[in-house]
Amino acid sequence: MTHDTDPASGAGRQSNGAHARSGRGDTDGHSEKTKGRGGKGLHRRTFLGGMAGAAGLAAFGAAGATFSLLTDGNDNEASAADATTATATLTVPDLLEGTASGGATSYTLTAKTGTGEVLSGVTSTTAGYNGSYLGPTMKWTTGDTVLLNITNTLGDDTSVHFHGAHIPPKMDGGPQNAFADGETWSPTFEIKDEAKTLWYHPHALGTTAEQVVHGLAGMIIVADDSDASAALPSEYGVDDIPIILQCLAVDSSGDVKYNVSGYLGAGLSYPVLCNGTNVDSTTLGFTATRKRTRFRVLNASPADIMTVQRGDGGTLTQIATDQGYLTEATEVTSIRLVAGARAEFVLDLEDAVTLQTVVTTGWIRGGSGTYDFLTVTPDASDSPADLPSSLNTITRYDTSAFTARTITLGQSGQTMTINGSAGTSMSSMAMISTTLDAEEVWTIKNGTQLEHSFHLHDVPFQLIEINGSTPTGVDLGWYDTFEVVGGGSIKIAMKFTDFTDDTYMYMLHCHLLQHEDEGMMAALMVTDG
Repeated sequence: MTHDTDPASGAGRQSNGAHARSGRGDTDGHSEKTKGRGGKGLHRRTFLGGMAGAAGLAAFGAAGATFSLLTDGNDNEASAADATTATATLTVPDLLEGTASGGATSYTLTAKTGTGEVLSGVTSTTAGYNGSYLGPTMKWTTGDTVLLNITNTLGDDTSVHFHGAHIPPKMDGGPQNAFADGETWSPTFEIKDEAKTLWYHPHALGTTAEQVVHGLAGMIIVADDSDASAALPSEYGVDDIPIILQCLAVDSSGDVKYNVSGYLGAGLSYPVLCNGTNVDSTTLGFTATRKRTRFRVLNASPADIMTVQRGDGGTLTQIATDQGYLTEATEVTSIRLVAGARAEFVLDLEDAVTLQTVVTTGWIRGGSGTYDFLTVTPDASDSPADLPSSLNTITRYDTSAFTARTITLGQSGQTMTINGSAGTSMSSMAMISTTLDAEEVWTIKNGTQLEHSFHLHDVPFQLIEINGSTPTGVDLGWYDTFEVVGGGSIKIAMKFTDFTDDTYMYMLHCHLLQHEDEGMMAALMVTDG
């Protein structure tokens, strides 16, 4: 994407091939190959016409996301010839420099509007942090104290949520932290998280989808001094690479859509973006100067699911989920990310490899197909050491004495609910009250036929069941965002540590942003008891 800042403004799921998740199996195009050696992958868009109004919502949720994918019958043998030739260069977001003073590291962000090309050759109104689209990457270190000075020049209220961070509710950036145009919000907190990939984005009531789809999103890297971190690639932009994937809905004039009426409009395109660049007909290139390269992937789409895989059918070495390192590096054939989810993997390269994303429509209508988004070409002669045999120790919860709750995701027309309440205002939200150090197991029940992406603020959770099945493989890692298929359920366990407040609340919600804005959000109050 090319951008010109407006001068007047100054806006999960993984598969290891053997384990089928969510009761559906790996039927989402995971095995699809590039059509033709050295060419772009199969590009397929679903344009669903003739639907209008809320009456079509349930039908779209149940069936509108289906699509047919073809395979070329090639086997999984990888070779350099499988790599797609890059036609543009990967843009790596700037690393935001912090300023150390008074025992804290300060970061300055300005939310602003601008313009850019979401569709090639068409100007769109966009938004970003410190620029016209997306935002810089922040790198925090465990144990440090950070101070953020965030100024709003959007012309509307906003907030900035630090998605996945374990911080006090007063600093969490939820709806209670919204601040007006012209104001600066300055949260400060200690970094208690261990090494992981987080992200930041708006979270004000009713405007989250609108602001995020126009570009207000950025990545956060948490670094620590663990043995695993020392053994893994960590030089930002060199062998530690952020990948922000998005699928948007845009009309021919460049207007980016964010709500039901917009998505039901005629003549829409559904571009896929990687770090802000449209990859519908472009494959980005990255030259790896180290043989082992680490990739941090974020699905910043408002709704669509992104499945990352190799174009040659080879495996990815996954090292982390949303909330940090796995117990060990794990070979997977694909990494499925629902909206808001993250994962990390490494590639050890001898030949060029093309990364693809399989897009699955998550809400009403949208993009579906397979896209070659990045070709990684090695230009290195180093010899990386073997990966550590152990990355992390994850002690599985014994939930026999945990407090049990059921959280029901529901729908009434266009209104989305949690436990029967529509969270379109703070007063109308369902309230979940708990106490410090409480240990709980929640059954997240999807009472709709729509896809949902469940996100919990404050603490990470472990998966106990996925549609009645015991999790295995990478599903045994730590999460904060996870897929709940139509009519399905997940069971999760967590412990509420460190932070309490009698006024400020955390949120739990669907991270399909339109569902969140339509009411699928509840409040979580953690008190001293």
